[in-house]
Amino acid sequence: MAFSLKITLVTALLLLTACRSDPIQFHTLTPAQLGGASGSAAEIQIESITVPPQVDRPQIVIRQGNSGLAILETEWWAATLVDELRSALVDQLVNSNLQRRVSLRLDVQRFDSIPGQYALIDVKWRLRSLGAGDTAPITCRSTLQTPSGASIDDLVVAHQNNVKRLAALISQAIGSQKGCPSAS
Repeated sequence: MAFSLKITLVTALLLLTACRSDPIQFHTLTPAQLGGASGSAAEIQIESITVPPQVDRPQIVIRQGNSGLAILETEWWAATLVDELRSALVDQLVNSNLQRRVSLRLDVQRFDSIPGQYALIDVKWRLRSLGAGDTAPITCRSTLQTPSGASIDDLVVAHQNNVKRLAALISQAIGSQKGCPSAS
């Protein structure tokens, strides 16, 4: 009887060990900051952000070949991709010296992740002045691509760089009031 109990326990432990999965790694589009934020995000209101349904999930989605996608079950965003984009943009815009109140709407057309190659964001965005002296809204489109190393961490850093560059373009458009800036 004791021998069969030991066999059962050993078998159960082996089965549990076989079912063990790798731990989930969480990533964010908001880079670590060395200094504190000095500005205020009160001047910009993010109305909405949309992302393609293929990447609108907690797991990081990468491209494979010309037509494939892979959902990485152990590599997740710290929040939804929309919330990650919102937080990262607010973080980048908080240090901008915005002189007027604006509303921002983003419609992400593509959010591509290819480890070892690049991270890409293709986004239509609209700025609208709030308050007195409203001007006509401006609608822009920016396609930003940053080379990436082979790891998922490298890929996330490349996406962080794209968000930083997008925030710079938005700040430039707010400050100049002359239309869409060109991506550099």
